[in-house]
Amino acid sequence: MPDPLLLLLIVGVSGVYCGHSLQYYFTGVSASGYGLPEFSAVAYVDGIQISNYSSDSGRAVPVALWMQKEGQLHWVGQTQIVKNLESDFKAGVKRVMQRFNQTGGYHSYQVMSGCELRDDGSIGGYEQHAYDGMDFLALDTKHWIFYPIAAQSVISTQRWNSPEVREGERAKKFLENECIEWLKRYIQHGKEELDRRVPPEVKVSDLKSYGVSKLHCHVYGFYPRAVDVNWERNGIEIPSDEAKQILPNTDGTYQIRATVEVQPVKGESYACHVDHSSLKEPLIVKWEPKTDNGNIGVIAGCVVGALIVLVVGVGIFLWKKTSSENKTNYALAADKDVSTASSTA
Repeated sequence: MPDPLLLLLIVGVSGVYCGHSLQYYFTGVSASGYGLPEFSAVAYVDGIQISNYSSDSGRAVPVALWMQKEGQLHWVGQTQIVKNLESDFKAGVKRVMQRFNQTGGYHSYQVMSGCELRDDGSIGGYEQHAYDGMDFLALDTKHWIFYPIAAQSVISTQRWNSPEVREGERAKKFLENECIEWLKRYIQHGKEELDRRVPPEVKVSDLKSYGVSKLHCHVYGFYPRAVDVNWERNGIEIPSDEAKQILPNTDGTYQIRATVEVQPVKGESYACHVDHSSLKEPLIVKWEPKTDNGNIGVIAGCVVGALIVLVVGVGIFLWKKTSSENKTNYALAADKDVSTASSTA
């Protein structure tokens, strides 16, 4: 089964910026299984998958139709680059397993690397590593050195940052040069799709339980992928209680849901704040709490219903009582007639 962290990295969290991005996700596993190859590489432009490679096929191939505009030589070169990484990953997984004193089992090593080209012309980049779904080490893009996150990664960062290796400088060269040049080319290939803008639709709802209201803000049908969604109380942002994940729709658009738990107080206002590149200004959708009018109506209905039942019940009782008295009077009259007849005889 796919590693949870890889899914999280691909899905991502909310955030909006004006520009384009090229992202690579590399995954190496200690042994093939769960339907996964020993090594795979996937590339995305603005959240759209453009290519993939697996150790099973041994070839880098285009996924997005517009990426077929790249010539055959490009894919031959991409295949060779990824093949070199494949051997590094296979050795790297075993090396990290030793750091954790692991001799067997299913383990994964993942790298997320990418660059951004913003509308103002500025660029950015990043590289993050994970082992078995946990952060392992990352690249400091200010000083271009790697720093450890897990204790077992200290040895790796010391070696990579050494004057003999200088892995951070290699990463800087790739992220600021090759990655950006590739991104510029890919943007031109997919310009029609990448430049389209579809504004989001927003629906807010709530669920009450024991005096606490869980507020949901569902934002859907938007493109491109980058979006920022938050709940606000009196205009001030409220931290979300659940991780906000951007999910793809079948029509190529995206959706996201933001949730918070609150205890509404009279005079407070709550609103879902949505920022997206398709909007001229942020979209603010207010949450209107349900009034008690509905409950009053229900109570009134119950009271009226009870009165009707009571009236009907009393009516039935009086009818039965009257009917019983009539029968008794009839019986007495009949006995009187019989006695009269007998005495007459």
